[in-house]
Amino acid sequence: GGRSGAPWGFSLFELLVALAVMALLMTLAYPTYVAYKVRGNRAATQAMLVDLANRQQLYLLDARMYSATLAELGAAPVPSIVSDYYVVPDPIVDNEAAPPTFIVSASARPGTVQARDGDLSINSAGVRAGHW
Repeated sequence: GGRSGAPWGFSLFELLVALAVMALLMTLAYPTYVAYKVRGNRAATQAMLVDLANRQQLYLLDARMYSATLAELGAAPVPSIVSDYYVVPDPIVDNEAAPPTFIVSASARPGTVQARDGDLSINSAGVRAGHW
């Protein structure tokens, strides 16, 4: 059976068409994949910031002040799912204010897929800033 005298395989034209179709699919799929990664990284970081805000409220109940370090909150080191894409510094705290205040934040790392997504923060009043 088969084609008489013709070798089994692909012609150069068939191979080029298959490569062109694959390139087109990748061109369409890659931006969607990157957007999916950015949303996932942002969601993980948002969850961590909300957790830090909750830890600050519990710390306030025990110590009558907010914590100025992630370590005191039991949140150091920052998990790699967050630290690979964001810098999470120690909270900014003002325990002299009436009532005391804090801000926990995450800055998008330059050179990562998150760089254009922007920074995130949440304060002691629950006000969120950035791309929530």
